[in-house]
Amino acid sequence: MGTSYPDKTNARGIWKLSDIYVNILEKGTYPNAGSRGIFGGGYTPSASLNVIEFITMATAGNAVDFGDLTALVDNPHSGQVSSFTRDTIGGGSHGGSGADTIEYVTIMSAGNSADFGNLSIATTNAGGMSNSTRGAYGAGGISPSPGERNTIDFITLASTGNTSDFGDATAARHSCTGTANPTRGVMAAGATPSKLNTIDFITLSTTGNAIDFGDYGTAVSSAAACASLTRGVIAGGAGDSSINNIEFITMASQGNSIDHGDLSAARNKLIGLSNSHKAFFAGGNPATAVIDEFKISSGGTTTDFGDLSATKAAPSAGSNAHGGLESFQPRAPELYSPTSKILPTGPQGDIGIFGGGQNPSLTNIIDFTTISSLGDSVDFGDMVAACRSSGGASNNIRTVFSGIRTPSNTSNLEYIEFATKGNAADFGDVADTYAARAGFANTTRGITAGGYDASDNLINVIEYITMASIGNAADFGDLTAARQSFSGHCSSTRGVFGGGYESGSSPYFNNTIDYITISSTGDATDFGDLLGIVAQPGSNVSSNVRGVFAGGVVPSVHNVIQYVTIASAGNATDFGDLTDERRAPGGASTNIRGLFAGGYANPAHVATVDYITIASTGNAADFGDMTVSREDMGSGSNGHGGLQ
Repeated sequence: MGTSYPDKTNARGIWKLSDIYVNILEKGTYPNAGSRGIFGGGYTPSASLNVIEFITMATAGNAVDFGDLTALVDNPHSGQVSSFTRDTIGGGSHGGSGADTIEYVTIMSAGNSADFGNLSIATTNAGGMSNSTRGAYGAGGISPSPGERNTIDFITLASTGNTSDFGDATAARHSCTGTANPTRGVMAAGATPSKLNTIDFITLSTTGNAIDFGDYGTAVSSAAACASLTRGVIAGGAGDSSINNIEFITMASQGNSIDHGDLSAARNKLIGLSNSHKAFFAGGNPATAVIDEFKISSGGTTTDFGDLSATKAAPSAGSNAHGGLESFQPRAPELYSPTSKILPTGPQGDIGIFGGGQNPSLTNIIDFTTISSLGDSVDFGDMVAACRSSGGASNNIRTVFSGIRTPSNTSNLEYIEFATKGNAADFGDVADTYAARAGFANTTRGITAGGYDASDNLINVIEYITMASIGNAADFGDLTAARQSFSGHCSSTRGVFGGGYESGSSPYFNNTIDYITISSTGDATDFGDLLGIVAQPGSNVSSNVRGVFAGGVVPSVHNVIQYVTIASAGNATDFGDLTDERRAPGGASTNIRGLFAGGYANPAHVATVDYITIASTGNAADFGDMTVSREDMGSGSNGHGGLQ
């Protein structure tokens, strides 16, 4: 991919320094805009905790429930290390005894932690540090034997498994703190049990013993640390008493820390996390729920950000935007316009997404294309697992897939975000294990409907999600008839479903068109009929005026394109023909152009992508090809008519 994204190494041509600055701080290469900080475990004055909660770092506010750890954790973990997608939590004190367990969560989803692997030995009171690929645990800590440790272990964050030996810290100690930039991990302070001001560092991509970096200004234990790409900050801790100092180091050099500001109050056993320009310090002793924020580049006194769910000390923390990750988050060149600006969202959004499918085996591939141009699709990332029947609902930020079959039915909702190429992540769940659903969304609400359950019973359930908030679907109402393998599209106010398989006399096809008002809840209403009894048409193609269906089974595959005027109930009207006869193509659109991608054209699957101009009528023309021939995929776009 090369240097097709803005950084200081290519500040020329289309990449101006001002673009790079805005990109780093707001919306480009570095993941700050929607990045999350994760807090796990800790203890209150009266109880141990297994709570996981999160903050969105760009927006001040209280922490929100994320899920639970598998055990109560009442002392600092051996560390919490994070990549762009995954946060891992290792060791700690479980019910008063040390643990060797490592658990993980997917940062942009929500839910309980899952098993990752094990530390080399049960350890509490140690630090952690990571870049995008490797996390280092240990850097000291306390084990049942020999007590204080100098061991450093590491994991590969993209996989699961036990730690491997990295090397040793310069001294055995516990209650140290860790942070990182993309190349270095830094460990600071601690106790032996005497308090220390030692700062060590390691090179994360290698293995070997730590090297002396310099000294922290005060000998303390139980401080907090975090970093931007260039600067590490260390805050608080306990010496003879708790302190409120914040000091910084320059990560790429060596030397003693320098005074940089103050916490809002002196405390120890607090925790720190960061994005590329702000640090956040939370919890601690004396008992507090406060989350402070602090600008890493300028320093000063911290300001209030919000609160944890309870007063707690010794939680652990990680994020998907800390200084160890920044240089590893390139945007794809295809996500920029020729003027270096990111492809727009909303009514002018121009990205179409096609995820999963089968040919004849299942695939996890996600393709995307720039709808206003002509050309072949490009790899975007992967679904969580190989799947089909994953109906898509898109707003200007994300596509959410539902009705996912992998090959068994699931209740999963998965999502991608248009701003960054990458893999899908867990969004939440629908009410039951459903497959072959239809979906669509306006700016605020996504709809998923119909399908069949694990016993192959057709369902008529309509559910909705709030597109901006990760979580489970809620009941909306019912379709006019239970069905599966049908399609939908919408304007900003009204959603329309058409076709599908239903119960009844052979061939079990359906020509019904239903509609709902997206902002309300309630049962669907009859809209009219398709031109024929059609299952598996392609859709998710709409302007703010017209919705378009294409292809399907009637009962043989066909090439008919038909449309409705979304605001006016009535039967579909002939639009033209696809370039070939096929069932189950994916659909994506802007307000001007619609794409129909892939499908099954008897006797083979195809990679063909056709396009139409929605406001006119006529036959489709060749657009290009998907990366893989397949049918029955989820699809969506960030510029369709429902976003007007």
